[in-house]
Amino acid sequence: MQQPVVRVGEWLITPSINQISRAGRHLTLEPRLIDLLMYFAQHPGEVLSRDELIDNIWMRNIVTSHVVTQSISELRKSLRDGDDGHIDYIITVPKRGYQLTAEVTWLDETEENQTPEAPVVSPAPTAAPANASAAPRLKAKRRWYSNVWTQFAFLLSLGVLIAMVLLTVIRPHPQITRSHLLLNPRDIDVRFEPGASCNNWVSQQAYAIGLGTLITTSLNTYSTFMVHDKTNYNVNEPSSSGKTLTISFVNQRHYRAQQCFMSVLLVDNADSSKMLDKRYFVTDGNLVSIQRDLFDSLSTALTQPWPAQMQTMLAHLDMPQPMSLAQFYQALLLISQGDAPSLTKASAMLDSIIKLSPDFAYGYAQKAMVDVLRHSQQPFDSSQLVALSHELDHVANMPELQNSAVLYRIQAIDALGKGSIDNAYEAINKSIELEMSWLNYVVLGKVYEMKGESRLAADAYITAFNLRPGDNTLYWIQNGIFQTSIEKIVPYLQTFLSKTA
Repeated sequence: MQQPVVRVGEWLITPSINQISRAGRHLTLEPRLIDLLMYFAQHPGEVLSRDELIDNIWMRNIVTSHVVTQSISELRKSLRDGDDGHIDYIITVPKRGYQLTAEVTWLDETEENQTPEAPVVSPAPTAAPANASAAPRLKAKRRWYSNVWTQFAFLLSLGVLIAMVLLTVIRPHPQITRSHLLLNPRDIDVRFEPGASCNNWVSQQAYAIGLGTLITTSLNTYSTFMVHDKTNYNVNEPSSSGKTLTISFVNQRHYRAQQCFMSVLLVDNADSSKMLDKRYFVTDGNLVSIQRDLFDSLSTALTQPWPAQMQTMLAHLDMPQPMSLAQFYQALLLISQGDAPSLTKASAMLDSIIKLSPDFAYGYAQKAMVDVLRHSQQPFDSSQLVALSHELDHVANMPELQNSAVLYRIQAIDALGKGSIDNAYEAINKSIELEMSWLNYVVLGKVYEMKGESRLAADAYITAFNLRPGDNTLYWIQNGIFQTSIEKIVPYLQTFLSKTA
């Protein structure tokens, strides 16, 4: 049956080829985005909740609300098509859902109401009357015996059939369990393998893990890939991800000397083919250039151009002191651990980075966030509070950080500590719109807990663990900002972890 064609505002939607077009401009969208747009078109002007969209678009698949948020964001970008001044076709109705505001016109509907033909019933053959005057008595008697045996055989067969049905109900067949998974080509696992030891191992390890985290957050935010940062996850279990990016260090002979290289390998798990295979000789002076080259190579391998926002973000990491980049990633690794001693070390390390690179805005932002977290774990004294207040004011007024995810995250954590739940909720949602990161969803879970919405808190925590599984994320869920009971708030996560132990 041909699918209908519909016009939504200025766009002509052709679901049969997953295409939208206007004024000679043709865009091909993912089938899921087309399904989502068609569902909105079928309910123009209605406010559709996330749960309703999950039930009707994702069809019982286990997804979380961030998938809906990401899909809506991608759909808005496609409908806007680079026109930032254009009104949104899909608006957010706070605490209720999403609404299509554009005019909807159905242009072609080929579905026809087909009336099923009445079934032709053949008349059952009627048995010749037993008392027919023309039939001899002997034939009538034989017919009687024949009928009795026929009825007996029928009843016996019926009894056997009933018995088999009862046995099937009482002893059902065991459910078939498949040991293999269907790969999702848009999912990527990022892994880190320690491998051979090298000089400056601690800083090089932090640099490699920092690259993995940056790749994960960037692809999740600026592309349609779903990336899982498994650099802190050492569980050997099947994965449905269609691709795996592995960062490791290997010793290799180079010009008659044994040298240590950082290996980056991207593999398509469907056929084990190598999509990217690069090796970098890491020195204190080429960390920034390696990062740039790696992202350019990934863009080519994944056929994924980087948008202007991401290019700006990468430019902020082009530090004049290249070695400071490794120290910055080492500080971020300490932040991911989340405990008080690690946060104290991270604050001191970021302070030294800022002194070396006074124009490094992200260094100021991360230090402010760390100090707010330290204050939530152990309250500062009066002099420390004054210094923290000046620090927050300085970060809020830095031009490079205006409308940035990290600034909104700092404001959310600070508002939580002050009990301003509504301000925290608004700030963290702004941060999530700009950056899909595991830490943002941990903070979102904390906000939902304070609002008394445990189910949504559990959803946010599971999303955070899905983006970056491992002990560090689990520690943040349990102890970040305030303590959370995994057993009470996220029992599913506790069950999952018990199965992987």
